[in-house]
Amino acid sequence: SSDLGVEAHLQELLAENPDTFGDGWSLVRREYMTPIGPVDLLCRDADGVYVAVEVKRRGELDGVEQLTRYLDLLNRDHLLGDRVRGVFAAQKIKPQARTLAADRGIECVTVDYDALRGMDHPEDRLF
Repeated sequence: SSDLGVEAHLQELLAENPDTFGDGWSLVRREYMTPIGPVDLLCRDADGVYVAVEVKRRGELDGVEQLTRYLDLLNRDHLLGDRVRGVFAAQKIKPQARTLAADRGIECVTVDYDALRGMDHPEDRLF
């Protein structure tokens, strides 16, 4: 299956299971629009802080750059509070992408796609 197919499914699974990122997390919305395009997931953490999550299959420098640009814009949106945090989520994250993310104050989360898929039970959905 294509990277994009996996990426879309990964985004869907994380949207349904935001507590993958931490206890008490909730999804605000998928594909939250910014002036330069949609950030994959807008969540709130247990403290109610907004978090922009960029979901990739492979975490590389350009993904971190993309999330940085989104965060710059989201942080000008006073409806979202004082500071929007960033999380870069991928199945594998390259060392240089981790370094850049750390430098930008972005948290990296390695996502176990198979474990998430195991939690996906379409037959349990009401709608």
